[in-house]
Amino acid sequence: MQAKVTATPAALALLAEIVAEHGPVLFHQSGGCCDGSSPMCYPRNGFIVSDQDVLLGHIAEAPFYIGASKFEAWKHTDLIIDVVPGRGGMFSLDNGREKRFLTRSTICAVKT
Repeated sequence: MQAKVTATPAALALLAEIVAEHGPVLFHQSGGCCDGSSPMCYPRNGFIVSDQDVLLGHIAEAPFYIGASKFEAWKHTDLIIDVVPGRGGMFSLDNGREKRFLTRSTICAVKT
């Protein structure tokens, strides 16, 4: 599968900051629970990837997953991970940094 996720320079810089502090991480696109639909950043060994998660690609060396049902709804969308002012999700490693990851998107051409 072609990678369906990219990152802005600001997102790559924040990711590098987090990796320097916490070691290897992974992303999981939230399904809209308590943290909205933010991309959540976790220590790589601190999140269990399920059989229902889809690997969209990597940001730097961090794998980026999304739940299967959300992938089905967004399968024609490319995700662009960016950074904006604010607080990250409660359990996400960007929390407490006064900036947070944000998912932007573009619609892909659909071949029929």
